Amino acid sequence: MKIGVVTFPGSLDDVDAARAVTVGGHEAVALWHADADLRGVDAVVLPGGFSYGDYLRCGAISRFAPVMGEVVEAAGRGLPVLGICNGFQILCESHLLPGALIRNDHRKFVCRDQRLRIDNNRTAWTWAYAEGQEIVVPLKNGEGGYVADEATLDRLEGEGRVVARYLEVNPNGSLRDIAGVTNERGNVVGLMPHPEHAVEAFCGPGTDGLGFFTSLVERAFA
Repeated sequence: MKIGVVTFPGSLDDVDAARAVTVGGHEAVALWHADADLRGVDAVVLPGGFSYGDYLRCGAISRFAPVMGEVVEAAGRGLPVLGICNGFQILCESHLLPGALIRNDHRKFVCRDQRLRIDNNRTAWTWAYAEGQEIVVPLKNGEGGYVADEATLDRLEGEGRVVARYLEVNPNGSLRDIAGVTNERGNVVGLMPHPEHAVEAFCGPGTDGLGFFTSLVERAFA
C-alpha cells in the first residue's frame, strides 16, 4: 500500500514515520503541507513535531494547511488516517477526532518508554494487536494531556472508541488515562505516544509499535 507521510514546517518525526511505514511493508509517499494533493495514497500519517512552532495552539494552524483539506475530505470517505503526537493534536483541531490536547499537568516535557494497553483492536491501525494487549513505545510531549467534557468521554467509553490507555503511570494528566482515540468509523486514529520509534529491535524499546503500520495489511487480508 502507498502511505502518505505529511511534512509540516516544524515536523520532526516525518522521516521516522516514513521509515516505520517501509518497515511495515508499505511504500512511503512524502506529502507536503502546502500541496492540496494526496498523490493517490491509500492512507495518511500525520507525524509528530511542532508544526508551525505550535503557535496559537498545537495543531491550530496546521488544520488550515491545504493538504489538510484533502485529508479531511478523504477521511470522510473512509481513508485511514493516523495522527501521532502533534498529528493527534492536528486531528482534534480539524474536528476529525473529539477532544483536545493541553499542557501536561506537571507543566514539564516528558520523554519516556511508556506502557500502553490496546483497548480497541478494530480500527484500521490496530488490527494487528489483540484486544487488551500491552505494549511499550516511546512517549515525548509537553502538551499531551487529553481532555474532553464528561459526555464526550462517556460516549467514547461506551462506543469503545478509546484505542489505547496509559498503564503504570499517567505521564501527562490525560483524563481517564486515554492515550489514543478513534472516530466512529474506525479509520481515523490519534495517538499521543510514538509507535514509529518502536519498529526495529536495534533501536528504541523494541518492536511493539510495528503493529500500527502492519495493521492495514492485516485488515486488508483478514
